[in-house]
Amino acid sequence: MLCEGKRRLERGTDVVVGYVETHGRAKTAALLEGLEVVPRAVRPYRGTEFTELDVPAVIARRPGVALVDELAHTNVPGSANEKRWQDVEELLDAGIDVVSTVNVQHLDSVNDVVERITGVPQRETVPDEVVRRADQVELVDMAPEALRRRMAHGNVYAPEKIDAALGNYFRVGNLTALRELALLWLADKVDDQLGRYRADHDIRGTWEARERVVVALTGGPEGDTLIRRAARVADRSKGADLLAVHVARSDGLTDASPANLARQRALAESLGGSYHQVVGSNVPDALLDFARGVNATQLVLGASRRGRVAQLFSRGVGVTTTAHSGAIDVHLVTHEETNQGRRWKALRSVWGVPARRRGAGFLLAALGLPLLTLLLDHVRGPVSLTSDILLFQAAVIGVALVGGLYPALFAAVAGSLLLNWFFTPPLHTFTVHDPEALLQLLVYVVVGVTVSTIVDVTARRSREAGQARADAEVLSTLAGDILRGEHGGVAPAGRTGPGALAGIMERLRETYALTSVTLLERDPDAPATPGATRDPGRWTIVASVGGEPCTSPDAGESDVLVDDSLALVLRGRTLPASDRRLLEAFAAQAAVALRHQRLAEAAEQVPPLAAADRMRTALLNAVSHDLRTPLASAKAAVESLRSPDVVWSLEDQDELAATAAESLDRLDRLVANLLDMSRLQAGSLGMALRPVAVEDAVPRALGDLGDAAAAGVEIRVPDGLPELVADPALLERVLVNLIANALRHNPPGRPVLVTASALADRLELRVIDRGPGIPPADRDRVFEPFQRLGDRDNHTGVGLGLALSRGLAEAMAGSIEIEETPGGGLTMVLTLPAAPDRAAAPAGTRDRGER
Repeated sequence: MLCEGKRRLERGTDVVVGYVETHGRAKTAALLEGLEVVPRAVRPYRGTEFTELDVPAVIARRPGVALVDELAHTNVPGSANEKRWQDVEELLDAGIDVVSTVNVQHLDSVNDVVERITGVPQRETVPDEVVRRADQVELVDMAPEALRRRMAHGNVYAPEKIDAALGNYFRVGNLTALRELALLWLADKVDDQLGRYRADHDIRGTWEARERVVVALTGGPEGDTLIRRAARVADRSKGADLLAVHVARSDGLTDASPANLARQRALAESLGGSYHQVVGSNVPDALLDFARGVNATQLVLGASRRGRVAQLFSRGVGVTTTAHSGAIDVHLVTHEETNQGRRWKALRSVWGVPARRRGAGFLLAALGLPLLTLLLDHVRGPVSLTSDILLFQAAVIGVALVGGLYPALFAAVAGSLLLNWFFTPPLHTFTVHDPEALLQLLVYVVVGVTVSTIVDVTARRSREAGQARADAEVLSTLAGDILRGEHGGVAPAGRTGPGALAGIMERLRETYALTSVTLLERDPDAPATPGATRDPGRWTIVASVGGEPCTSPDAGESDVLVDDSLALVLRGRTLPASDRRLLEAFAAQAAVALRHQRLAEAAEQVPPLAAADRMRTALLNAVSHDLRTPLASAKAAVESLRSPDVVWSLEDQDELAATAAESLDRLDRLVANLLDMSRLQAGSLGMALRPVAVEDAVPRALGDLGDAAAAGVEIRVPDGLPELVADPALLERVLVNLIANALRHNPPGRPVLVTASALADRLELRVIDRGPGIPPADRDRVFEPFQRLGDRDNHTGVGLGLALSRGLAEAMAGSIEIEETPGGGLTMVLTLPAAPDRAAAPAGTRDRGER
């Protein structure tokens, strides 16, 4: 910001410093030289004076540009504005341009994410919209390692604060996460700017600034193939977006399978894409409008499923979309359903109106036409044949309105016969001599059939639209319940199955007034024999709601096979075929809920199994190697003492005895460690977890190392730290191993530093040496048994200590990680949970993230 101010000043712009906080940094203060600084306003608060941005003074000065630091800063109580960004808005309203600074952790939208990552809450925030309104946003980016080097060199904090800052907020992981958040936030802003520019300039063409692949889904079985193909296309371009879209007909009528769409949505999202649904009467136009709206560069469509004859009369969605796609590349992907024709899943009813109305229509035709014939026969003189035909035509229309197609067809045919027999010369014969009369009869029949067909189609569409509306309402309610979490958690009382799964099934039971709904699962490894899918002994009840559950698909009135191993069975009443698609949607949601539940259960089992496997490997390696080393040393020393061939001096005898004693001590410690690890693996390690004060644990570990070793260790444990939860004996053993390892590699004359700090609900003990360090590629290997990375001094151990230390730390719900010591060396970080009733936030965290 200061460098930008100087550049503008050199170009002749009137620049002043409204507010800049140097935090005592000499290099920052040096950049202020040559810039005019507007004096700050002094605000008294609780007996202390604070300085803030003097907005009236800056406005009175009326510069071209004002430099204002720390946009998210909270002003002292009593100021005109609560936040500094509000001060900046006053300057902008006064016509003064402002250059300001803000850190990514202070943006409202990522504030909670930053707290979860770093463990430090950021109480000073600024709305994202304030920053997005800026004419220009420049990202000041720096690699985490480079920033930590600057801090180690004293460019950011005073020397006494460097170690605490590097060990807490400014860890490599924290800085990397914050850097990624900043890059993603700025990328979104750039994307928004591009979208606004295209909208302002009415640019409808595709700009290939970023690859976006859109895949069109019809709800058919070929959708899985199309999504995977589109994902491969997107993977070829780094950073490409994958968007799956389904175009629903605007009249609400569609033959798309909800079960297929639900499964394909899950597949698209699992491949890193997003799912969208749009409504349109013309599918190609709606699809292209969506693709252009998201600035898509490629469009993936399935080849037509229609037969060859149907393609002669209509080009189809794929060909039409390709012809109008413009700059968007279109991929037509063949699949198993190509040219197979559309297969109806259920036979639609041939009746357009209810049975009662059909009966009334036939009755009206049977009674009304004879009565009309008698009436016209009495008034034969004044009424012409044309009038007779029109009156019969009106009667047919009336029958069509009441009874639909088939009663109207019956009335049209019967009416034509009555007209021919009673009113068309020659009378009382079915012969027609006058061509005009014949034409009138033919027109009468055609009009009657046409009107009847229109009435029937209208009735059928009305019924289908009502059914579609009802289905949409049910699905909308189900989706709303799931999104609001009404069916999450524990299963309803008296029902079996996971909470979300039981909730979906209960919604299905309530919707269709069923007695019970059961989800069955068949053993996939069972031999496939005739009738096996209907054998009750092959099915297991996964979840059920309502009354007595069904034990096989045949036990209920209706069933939906989700896949080869899952079936949703309904009992209570038989549902019509028109409800099949909605049942498939419920079944698909039930299968997804079951899959999520099992994935969650599997995820919970992974950490214990992995820990047990690591313990087992350490035990086997230790038994095969570590036991032999001290045992061989002790045996060689004892055999030398017993050898009659050599006369040992008293000094030699003492040395051999000391060697044997040292080897046996090492063997004793190793056996104790192995026994502890064995108990840990079996879940029977006798741990007594309790609050332990850090200032007590570290001195005890130094006491075990001896006075000579303790002299090379410097302890910096701040006051007021909360206690940690650990087993005192195991904690002492872990600290001994870590400190001994640091002493072994630390250069002479430089002490090993032991520090401690609190971070959220954890405590970190850091053992810092200035040795050669470990390359990043080898840091995981150091915790493997017998990996000593070139250290051949067998008197100092065989490389099991760090592996055991990590295992013991993890047993106490902690961890051990390796970091590079700024300036050279290695830092071992032991993290353990803080005592919950006495955990406190570390001092000085409020300003720790300011730079």
